[in-house]
Amino acid sequence: MKTANERGFLGNLLVRWIICSFGLWIAAGLFSGSVSLQNNLSAVIVAGLILALINTTLKPLLVVMSVPFIVLTLGLFMIVINGITVYLASKLYAPLEVSSFGAAIVTGMVIGLVNYLVTAILE
Repeated sequence: MKTANERGFLGNLLVRWIICSFGLWIAAGLFSGSVSLQNNLSAVIVAGLILALINTTLKPLLVVMSVPFIVLTLGLFMIVINGITVYLASKLYAPLEVSSFGAAIVTGMVIGLVNYLVTAILE
């Protein structure tokens, strides 16, 4: 399996897109009262793409701006940053409905766990 550097930008975006879509689908299934994707595959795919684009472009900026909080909380503030990205994706794409910021944080945690598991399996 190729490493992240060997895949290039588009390869990394594609992997993030798949992982984000899969994580959103799982979160919508687990927390159906708090996270909804209108139960169709196209909504999952588009929401995953939007989230992957946010994670690729905006998240690094959020991380750099939040370094003091990340250091102070020993990395736990990254959970809040993940929640911010999910909440922003839900505001940009109406079929992705997240009821609250807390639900966005939990969804971000699910996506992070899926990302960790897929990365561990692929490597």
